[in-house]
Amino acid sequence: MSSILLQNARIVNEGKSWEGDVFVKDGLIHSLGKALRPVADLRLDLRGQLLLPGVIDDQVHFREPGLTHKADLFTESRAAVAGGITSFMEMPNTLPQTLSQDLLEAKYRRAAEVSAANYSFYMGASNHNLEEVLRTDARKVCGVKVFMGSSTGDMLVDDEQVLEHLFRKLPMLIATHCEKEAIIRANLSKAKEQYGDDIPIDMHPLIRSAQACFASSSQAVSLARKYGTRLHILHISTAKELELFSADIPLSEKRITAEVCVHHLWFTDADYATKGTLIKWNPAVKTQADREALRQALRTGKLDIVATDHAPHTLEEKMRPYTQAPSGAPLVQHALPAMLELARQGVYTLEEVVEKMSHAPALCFQLAKRGFIREGYVADLVVVNPNKPWRVSKENIRYKCGWSPLEGTQFHSQVEQTIVNGRLVYQHGEFDQQVRGMRLEFDRPAA
Repeated sequence: MSSILLQNARIVNEGKSWEGDVFVKDGLIHSLGKALRPVADLRLDLRGQLLLPGVIDDQVHFREPGLTHKADLFTESRAAVAGGITSFMEMPNTLPQTLSQDLLEAKYRRAAEVSAANYSFYMGASNHNLEEVLRTDARKVCGVKVFMGSSTGDMLVDDEQVLEHLFRKLPMLIATHCEKEAIIRANLSKAKEQYGDDIPIDMHPLIRSAQACFASSSQAVSLARKYGTRLHILHISTAKELELFSADIPLSEKRITAEVCVHHLWFTDADYATKGTLIKWNPAVKTQADREALRQALRTGKLDIVATDHAPHTLEEKMRPYTQAPSGAPLVQHALPAMLELARQGVYTLEEVVEKMSHAPALCFQLAKRGFIREGYVADLVVVNPNKPWRVSKENIRYKCGWSPLEGTQFHSQVEQTIVNGRLVYQHGEFDQQVRGMRLEFDRPAA
């Protein structure tokens, strides 16, 4: 179908909520208003439901290629659209790691074949591929990922000279994972001396400590300020790091931005007692005081974006002892419902949720005509029933890994329909198998 008329929805967009209609034609938002009467191939009466711009997730790990026993682009993109995420940006720590332009383009070709959502992929940096990184086209790639903390294989960038070169030479966005490896190793060594191989999970935020996060984040900010780099720090997890960021500059003018993940807004270190290694992430979930500071910083604008860091592992892998259990968990299906639940609790408004999950990622990454409900913009939209309680269970989880750290949680808002590039890809639990997402493009000068 080439046209859809969405009628009587509560439209949440650009700081306002209002009841109206949206007419979608040929993949774009053709018009919006009240009592629209165009000829349409499909009409949907959305009375009592929310119409939001599609969520843009700037940090996911979909595990393809090489780790597809955990997840893949087909399964996780479907889980994403079932959760209202219409666009994602995927990380380079796959097998092989995305450290060359050829490997980067191979991921784009695969996504074009199977992804239900729109997609972009980060180019990976290492201590040894600077020239390859500098070939990245800023108009066609979301950013360059720099692991300034633990990663797999060759992706830890700990050569100070290489870091200087990256921050000085790269004209496009650098996204960093910031944890100081030397501090983590020292903390882990002390924990092993005390506990041997039986380290309790509640040591995780002490091993991957606030000090380790701040030392690395402050180094990244210092380099960015020195060279004027466009820096985006991923998954901020501590109150201490917030002093590095400003709430006084409009997002479109910021050179240094920061992201917070849903799990750092939802869980605290008290949850290790019941969730164990299921909520083992890097950076670690930390204290309630940290969580409250992050929640506040998102409201004030010190933190700019909410993302998932969706990183599936099999349940068998996650249930191993602390030192063997991998870090990461799946979240794309449940991120928007979780944030809407926080809005229901009064932590955020609906308008703030939309700002931080849709508008801000589009502005931060300079996405071309996405992230807003505006005439002429691409029709990436999500319909949510705000009064339809449901409980996360294995029966309704769509991740390939088959589990969620939020199992047993009751949400009150449910994604009913998701529109990607003007096409209805997901409706009431069913997918249109023919719909494929598009490669994201960016309004930036070439690198």
